[in-house]
Amino acid sequence: MRELRLPRTGVAIVVGAALGLAGVLLQALTRNPLADPGILGISAGASLAVVLAITLLGVSGTAAYAPFALAGGALAGVLAWVLSGGGRGGTVGLALAGAAIAALCAAATQAMQVLDSQTLDQFRFWVVGSVAGGEWSTLAGAAPFLLVGAAVAVAIAPALNALSLGEDAARGLGQDVARVRIATGAAALLLAAGAVAVAGPIGLVGLLAAHAARLLVGADVRWQLALAALLGVAVLVGGDVVGRVVAPPREVAVGVVAPIVGVPLFLWLVARRRVRA
Repeated sequence: MRELRLPRTGVAIVVGAALGLAGVLLQALTRNPLADPGILGISAGASLAVVLAITLLGVSGTAAYAPFALAGGALAGVLAWVLSGGGRGGTVGLALAGAAIAALCAAATQAMQVLDSQTLDQFRFWVVGSVAGGEWSTLAGAAPFLLVGAAVAVAIAPALNALSLGEDAARGLGQDVARVRIATGAAALLLAAGAVAVAGPIGLVGLLAAHAARLLVGADVRWQLALAALLGVAVLVGGDVVGRVVAPPREVAVGVVAPIVGVPLFLWLVARRRVRA
């Protein structure tokens, strides 16, 4: 219980909450309900950094991948921000720059896997996304980034509510739009990169949690953050439990199970909202 179950559950809780918060922040920043941590190229940058670490440095093991994934994800997010003109290109420019960085990193990652079969064998277990090898030491290494990102997210939520009314209205309410955007992007970057560093690039959790939270509680970003964090935890912990029992004695990685568990619930919410409308 102490060495396997508790660390694994703790990692699932922290990563699920971080992805949910990051999803809300990125959707608010880009004003795109389909945005998730992959929109800035964070996941692709982390994956490329891990492949480089395996190929060039002979690194192995989830705990050893974490610092490289964190650095790669952060670098990709910052590069996307710089290419978009430091936010001057608007949310569309940021999304396009992130998509370009993600495509470039993905191409480089695939090329290196094709050229080195040993790298492919090691990398394919991490890239699926899993909390099975979760350790307190791995979580502790990313904890400062996750805590700072969460604190900034909570602090910036009222400003995001003002920004949702439009830039002119936000300025009229006394908000520094550029500063709000920078803080939001930085918080989302810290949360997403920290989550990827701990558990690998788990897709759709941030998108599903953030979108479902908005459907349930409306446009208030403060409530969205709280509910998205809880939904992210529920999807990831639930997916991990299902992955452990669905095909004994083997396990299915949570990166595979979480979308299977979360998507039906998400579709049900969408259909329910449509019927009410």
